[in-house]
Amino acid sequence: MEKILVLNSGSTTVKFQLFKMDKGEHEVLTKGMVDRIGLQGSKLVVKPDNMHEIACECTVADHKEAIKTILDYLSHKYLKNTSELSAVGHRMGHGGEYFDRSVIIDEDVMAKIYDTLPLLPLHGPAFVHGVEAMTELLPGVIQVATFDSAYHQSMDKSAFTYAIPKEYYEKDRIRRYGFHGTSHNYAAQKAAELIGKKGKFICCHLGGGASVTAIKDGKSVDTTMGYTPFAGVMMATRSGDMDPYIPLHIMKTQGKTADEVNLMLNKQSGLYGLSGGHSDMRDIIENAEKGDEQCQLAIDSFVYGLLKKIGAYVAVLGGIDALIFTAGIGENASLIREKLCQRLSYLGLELDKEKNNQHPAPTDISASTSQVKVFVIPANEELMIASETFALLEELNPAEAWAI
Repeated sequence: MEKILVLNSGSTTVKFQLFKMDKGEHEVLTKGMVDRIGLQGSKLVVKPDNMHEIACECTVADHKEAIKTILDYLSHKYLKNTSELSAVGHRMGHGGEYFDRSVIIDEDVMAKIYDTLPLLPLHGPAFVHGVEAMTELLPGVIQVATFDSAYHQSMDKSAFTYAIPKEYYEKDRIRRYGFHGTSHNYAAQKAAELIGKKGKFICCHLGGGASVTAIKDGKSVDTTMGYTPFAGVMMATRSGDMDPYIPLHIMKTQGKTADEVNLMLNKQSGLYGLSGGHSDMRDIIENAEKGDEQCQLAIDSFVYGLLKKIGAYVAVLGGIDALIFTAGIGENASLIREKLCQRLSYLGLELDKEKNNQHPAPTDISASTSQVKVFVIPANEELMIASETFALLEELNPAEAWAI
């Protein structure tokens, strides 16, 4: 049995889960997060039995103090000492073209991670802070990086290349990278187990951020997010795809800076912009049911955007064996699933309405007569990171390990 700590570092949070891992088995010992790092009211929130939540306030100035707080908590009950930790798995945002899988972190890996930071300026630094903090606190522990973009490195060049002068790719590596890869990979593996083959899947990761991925034989063929997580389908506060001249027009006619337009398109658009100030799909559905036309438009536009991407990916894959829903909206918004699947009936896809309306929905919500399976697979990126970290530990010869 190996004890593996998984960290997901954000700008003001560090989420964690402690796993006990063995071949084909896993157990979540505890999970939680340090919230409001560097802000007033910072706190440690834990779920010691994965159900009941306990919160305690603590002063946390930076990521190092946040991770020290986590390690202190774990040492009280779950670790006799920190040497019991076999490894730490980190969620990392962007691996550029360097990484197509999880890797053990060493000096060379860190140099490449630093090189990719300009590709993910908003989220990338926080992921790196987590690694740097753990390195200072436990300098001998093996650390593993799992990249959101790695799963999509299987895309063909024709799929990831933008139609701009080639020097922008050759010099600046501007291309489609894609994100949510850990989530898409996990959902695809679970779907393959359910139907007994890897097959042709379209996975809809629908949360605050949203992306759709075409998956064939376990590999990403195409995905909606691009050079940044901004691209693709409409999201909670991001517009997704649009005419690229629109931000230029706004800058020219309204005198806005690039940073101001970036803020508008990333934080004030998407569902939030269309609905009149609601970014949570639950609130949007509730208001639409009360007759709010703006919220109804937000729902219809969201579904329509997904419909277009799914239709394109059916063509790319040459058919579809399963449609997968995952993440907050995908797992919980039965109305969105119903509206979308109704418009995909031409594929021979049928929902079991009773199953679809159950909460939580069962894994298989397709009707018995459906020619395409429809799955709801709860997102579990942390388990995926822990599993890949465990696999690397099994491959590792400790005598040759170079850990930081």
